[in-house]
Amino acid sequence: MSFGDIVGVLIVYLYVGSLLYIFEFRSNEDLFLRRKLIHIMVGNIVFILPLFDTRWVMVGLAAAPFIILTFLISPLFSIGLNSETSNSGHGLGLFYYSISWTILAFLFFEDLGIIAVGIICMSYGDGMASLIGRRFGKHRFNLTGDEKSFEGSVAMIFFSFGMSIIALFYLDAVPERILILPLVVLIATLVEILSVRGLDNLLVALSSSITYYILLNL
Repeated sequence: MSFGDIVGVLIVYLYVGSLLYIFEFRSNEDLFLRRKLIHIMVGNIVFILPLFDTRWVMVGLAAAPFIILTFLISPLFSIGLNSETSNSGHGLGLFYYSISWTILAFLFFEDLGIIAVGIICMSYGDGMASLIGRRFGKHRFNLTGDEKSFEGSVAMIFFSFGMSIIALFYLDAVPERILILPLVVLIATLVEILSVRGLDNLLVALSSSITYYILLNL
């Protein structure tokens, strides 16, 4: 384990822990808003990824432990902590979120840009789709039992694309990689629209990164 690995793990835990403390225990904002802010802000872990030098550290120490933690506060855990978060909205959302990050870290550790695109589409894209859709959604539809809105889908495209560009340039990705982002973002948005409640936290990230990987290797 390198010095970068140690610093990366510490920053991930400090950052995520701070978010949970601020939005779960110190904030008086609406529960839906708090949950979505956590969902979005956790996506900033993509800017911590370059610190890691070892795959198993990122996967086993920085990502996978959150699967256990989020499972313990989810409805799947019969004697769970009865958390306000686990009992509101998509109770398994953070659990799927953790699984997706772990899978992406394992599969694409050698190319952090692929991980970043998946996490950004899941965090900023899906998160802003929910916030904008709830506040400004006028044209609503329901295809899978989970109501969506046209306005929310547009927001997902905008934020997924914009934040992915920022993340890729931060990770020193070549400009040509930006050219395939529109198709990746459109597919991610379609997956979000068609996903069953809660599963979007898993499917959006995986579909985005896999699509991006395939297009890079055509």
